[in-house]
Amino acid sequence: MFIIAPLLNVLHDLLGLYKLGVSIYIILGWLEAFEIVNKYNSVVYSIHNFLQSITEPALAPIRRIIPPISGWDLSPIALFFIIYFFQGVLLEILKKFPS
Repeated sequence: MFIIAPLLNVLHDLLGLYKLGVSIYIILGWLEAFEIVNKYNSVVYSIHNFLQSITEPALAPIRRIIPPISGWDLSPIALFFIIYFFQGVLLEILKKFPS
């Protein structure tokens, strides 16, 4: 019983980190698209590949449900809402535990 609350806190924080990773992935994609950063640079390439490998498993199923609209990929926005929902659920569960 005493271990559940800390585990839920860790899960909440991991979801926050995942949200940050998705944000950086989106911004890096914009910077590459507008040729502000060189996507052939080894550091940029490594960061892009890492972020793609952790975000695409969550974004791909959402893209099957929500296709791009006029060239705009809305799947990251939907993923943010899903993460916010689960973080809210975790916070409500954490309120039930005595501190």
